[in-house]
Amino acid sequence: MNDALSESISDLLTAVERQEPGAFDQLVAAVYPELKRIAHFQLIGERPGHTLNTTAIVHEAFMRLASGRTQWSDQGHFLRAASKVMRHLLVDHARQRNAKKRGDGARALTLEESLHAGDDDNLAVLELENALEDIRKIDPMLEEIIECRFFAGLSVAETAEALGSSVRTIERQWHRARGYLLNAMEIKDQ
Repeated sequence: MNDALSESISDLLTAVERQEPGAFDQLVAAVYPELKRIAHFQLIGERPGHTLNTTAIVHEAFMRLASGRTQWSDQGHFLRAASKVMRHLLVDHARQRNAKKRGDGARALTLEESLHAGDDDNLAVLELENALEDIRKIDPMLEEIIECRFFAGLSVAETAEALGSSVRTIERQWHRARGYLLNAMEIKDQ
């Protein structure tokens, strides 16, 4: 985003914090294209025909952000919060689909049937969420870097700016975060 737009968004965040009438709606309009890009990026890894689409994710994220209005220190903080909300929406959706697949009055599946039942994407989303919880316990900053890079699709430079860190530190920490993530996912697959 350009500097003028960033400054405008910072002003809108201040107005939202002061609870000025219409400020949140103006903020929504200003960041909507960026949030659609983030939602689209998060859906890339999902199965074809996913029942949530980019627009639905952005709108639901706005609803959750509006209802839990917290203070956002800057544009990067707001976008990280929105990205996290979108990720949790996908995780919640996967959990609901998994629960429906596993129950709702249906007969119990045998192990072999459940392995061939399809929709492994739901399990992958849940495994990724569990891996991120493990990483958060090791170093919360690594989780933030993964959210920026993996879920929001930010570059290393954009991640550094969003987290208020140097590019070199983010590069080093991104390498570490990927290692933890790959290790966590491999352990869960075995």
